[in-house]
Amino acid sequence: MAATDTLVRPDGASNEAVAPLLRVRDLTVQFRAGRKDWVTAVQDVSFDVAAGESVALVGESGSGKTVSSLAVMGLTQDIGGRIANGNIEFDGRDLTGLPVQEWRKLRGTGMGMIFQQPIRSLNPAYTVGDQIAESVRKHLGLDRKAAMARAVEMLELVQIPRAADRVREYPHAFSGGMCQRVMIAMVMACNPRLLIADEPTTALDVTVQETILQLLRDLQEQTGVALLFVTHDLAVVAELCRRVVVMYAGEVIEDGRVDEVFFTPQHPYTSGLLASIPRPGLIADRRLTAIPGRIPAPGEWPAGCHFNDRCTHARSGLCDEAHPELADTGPGGRVRCARVNDLQLQGVIAR
Repeated sequence: MAATDTLVRPDGASNEAVAPLLRVRDLTVQFRAGRKDWVTAVQDVSFDVAAGESVALVGESGSGKTVSSLAVMGLTQDIGGRIANGNIEFDGRDLTGLPVQEWRKLRGTGMGMIFQQPIRSLNPAYTVGDQIAESVRKHLGLDRKAAMARAVEMLELVQIPRAADRVREYPHAFSGGMCQRVMIAMVMACNPRLLIADEPTTALDVTVQETILQLLRDLQEQTGVALLFVTHDLAVVAELCRRVVVMYAGEVIEDGRVDEVFFTPQHPYTSGLLASIPRPGLIADRRLTAIPGRIPAPGEWPAGCHFNDRCTHARSGLCDEAHPELADTGPGGRVRCARVNDLQLQGVIAR
C-alpha cells in the first residue's frame, strides 16, 4: 500500500474515499541488547488494511512479520520491546501511547489475534466453553448463562460438531486443528473488526490447513471482519488474500495486489520466494529453487539494500551503498529496489 490514503478495496477497485481501518506508518520496533543498547528489529514499516479486506504479511522467519503484528495488538512491551518511532491508527484512533486499560478494551471488541500452536494459548485447567465465555463476559457484559450460550454459538460457527456437548470439554480432548477452531471462536466471539492470524496453520497437516483456511474465508464472508494474515507460505496467500505486504530484514520491500505481485514481482526477493514454491510436475531429480544465504539478524543488516548480499541482481556501488526508499509502482503498489526499472523478474506463472 502506498503511504497515502488511497486504498484497494476488497473488490479490487481503487477508491481514494475509503479510509483504512488499520493504518500503520513508519513503525520502528526495538529490543534491548544489553543494559543500555537497543537493536532495531522492525524499521519504518507502513501498510494499511481496509474494512473487510484480507492482507498478508509474508517473508522468511526473522523478517519482522510477527513483531509488526504484535505491535499492532499493543503487545510490544510484553515481549520485551518498545515502539521507537511511528504510529498505529485503528478506525481513525491513534493507538500510540494508549493506556493499558484502553488496550484491554480494544483487544476483543476492536481487534483480536490467533497464534501459532493454539494448544499453548488455551488453559488446560478450564473447559473451552469457560474460556470463550470469560472473554464474552468481560468484553460484552453478558451474564454467565448468556455467555455460555454464546460459546456454544461460536463453536457451531467454526463448525465443531456437537458444540453443546464439546463446550464442556477441556483442551486436551481436541486435536490441533480443533484447538485452532476453538481459538478462532474465542477471538470472534466479541465481534472484532480486525482479525490478526499469525501462522495459524503451522504444524497442521495439509488437509486440516485447508479446512482452517476455508473457515477463515467463510468467517470473512459472514461477518465482514478484516484479516491481517501473517505467514511464510505464499501458496496460502494466493488462496486467501487480495493484497500482500512482503517483508525482509525488518522492512517492507514490496506490496500490492496479490495477482500483480505474483505474476509480475518487482523485487528480486519476492521473485525468489515465488520461485521456491514447489510445483506439481517438476522432474523428480530437479533440485528445489532456494534463495542463497540466510536472512541477517537485527543489528547485522548489510549496508545499502538489506537484501544485497543475497541478491543475484545486486550491482556493486549501487545496491551496497544507498539504502533504497519505497517507490510507487502503480495504484496501490510499492517496491524498495534501486534497480526496479531495469529488471525483468520471473513471477509464479506466466499470464
